[in-house]
Amino acid sequence: MKLRSLFVALSWMCVLLNPCQSQEVHDDKPNIVLMMVDDLGIGDLGCFGNDTIRTPNIDRLAREGVQLNHHIAAASMCTPSRAAFLTGRYPIRSGMVSNAVDRVIITLGAPAGLPHNETTFAALLKKQGYSTALIGKWHQGLNCQSRYDQCHHPYHYGFDYYYGMPFTLIDPCWPDPSRDTELAIRSKIWLCVQLVAVAALTFALGKLSRLVSLPWSLIFCMILFIFLLGYFWFSSYKSPLYWDCLLMREHDITEQPMKAERAGSIMVKEAISFMERNREGPFLLVFTFLHVHVPLPTTTEFIGTSKHGLYGDNVQEMDSMVGKILDAIDNFHLKNRTLVYFTSDHGGHLESRVGHSQRGGWNGIYRGGKGMAGWEGGIRVPGLIRWSGRLPAGKVIEEPTSLMDIFPTLAAVSGSSVPQDRVIDGRNLMPLLQGEVQRSEHEFLYHYCGAFLHAVRWHPKDSDAVWKVHYVTPVFQPPGAHACFETLFCRCSGKLVTYHDPPLLFDLTRDPSESTPLTQDTEPLYDVVIQTVANAVKEHRKSILPVQQQLSELNYDSPWLKPCCGVFPFCLCDTEGGTSTVRA
Repeated sequence: MKLRSLFVALSWMCVLLNPCQSQEVHDDKPNIVLMMVDDLGIGDLGCFGNDTIRTPNIDRLAREGVQLNHHIAAASMCTPSRAAFLTGRYPIRSGMVSNAVDRVIITLGAPAGLPHNETTFAALLKKQGYSTALIGKWHQGLNCQSRYDQCHHPYHYGFDYYYGMPFTLIDPCWPDPSRDTELAIRSKIWLCVQLVAVAALTFALGKLSRLVSLPWSLIFCMILFIFLLGYFWFSSYKSPLYWDCLLMREHDITEQPMKAERAGSIMVKEAISFMERNREGPFLLVFTFLHVHVPLPTTTEFIGTSKHGLYGDNVQEMDSMVGKILDAIDNFHLKNRTLVYFTSDHGGHLESRVGHSQRGGWNGIYRGGKGMAGWEGGIRVPGLIRWSGRLPAGKVIEEPTSLMDIFPTLAAVSGSSVPQDRVIDGRNLMPLLQGEVQRSEHEFLYHYCGAFLHAVRWHPKDSDAVWKVHYVTPVFQPPGAHACFETLFCRCSGKLVTYHDPPLLFDLTRDPSESTPLTQDTEPLYDVVIQTVANAVKEHRKSILPVQQQLSELNYDSPWLKPCCGVFPFCLCDTEGGTSTVRA
């Protein structure tokens, strides 16, 4: 007994004298850093075959972790893909789809957003004691009934801290005009309005009480002046630059409009600061880049550094930001306690170009791109996962996996469990990553274009083949092109798609570029595959419950829902660049 008591005492002394030892309690709940790039093509990275763009930091992540070569987004557009990523569910289940042309939230004035009855992985981890942060692009909605309700703010979905852009980059965001003069006169204009309003009210009360003798016409002119000033101010800021290109910290707008070229650097500093504050862990950091979406805001340090114009420069700047985040993890001695994941929300945007200058990504050998839900180029994305000491370094997996798999995977590593009251389409990746199993749990993956099913992937349990059945494909324009250049994004239904009966069939293991459709004459299993997939589609559709389509029914612009950092319509502020304005 004495020896046992002595052993226990010595054990406690070791823990007290070696605080690093006490950190082992967090090993079962790793810190988690998820990085998602916007519109990055799988062919843009060195570790996925590119030898003309320098991405040393992302390539380092691949060498030190597991590379997923058959990683699939649940949608080929931003809003639905990110909704699926957050919830582990096809976006059609949450209503984050559309049966119309627009398939993403089109403005911060739209009341659309991720429904509150959806559970995100951030909400799961928060219940497990994680500090959670989202830094970067959100694009899951903001306001519902007023410009101040912020009903779709990340705080309602399990995040403790938010800094970033609630919308998405659009062309007016960069290059942005100088706002120094506007910022200087903003407070003075508002002061002028206040003085005139007080004077008009005082004169009106004095007139009614017969204490002053002024003509009513003068008082009405003062009131008219206030309304005209507000109208002209509002009219001058009709550009989306002022209403959609903005940054928020927690609930407050910090820049309206934003300085797009410096936003990425600020976000990296916010990410590092969050990790430092929570280094004792466990924490969840979701870092969603504004890179490499048009208009490609890039700092002068990286402009002209690549062989691929502004797009290549932007990719290389993004890679440097990845490096800073990875370096911070190392500097905080968190490498062995942190699971790091890197991906893109969907494929590169082929139609994004100015003249002959390409502003969208390269999707490698895969056909199609952003907006095309069936072709591989729109949904095949890079997938990298590093957890030093727990996952093998340099391992490459060719099995089909999905962005939706992150939800159940994080539930598993954090000691949580997935909700049992709904269908979760993702699968826990840990057994596959650690080599406990050799096959993906995904037998079928369904590829939607908005609310329309375009294709299905089948990976039979007893075969290495990965079959792809296309029911609908977009009509490329102009004829002979490889994308939809006349409409900028391919359509999901109507006259600009082709309905295939019988469907197109490809074996992705033999023809990853989907160049030659198989037929009954060229593929003995053609009828079996087509019928098996058709039966799977019938069962899948039985599991889809009708819900409100956020991106068609609620996806309209209301100026009364647009956020404002002052008193509407005097919305202009910058608290990041040394020019601070006080909210009225």
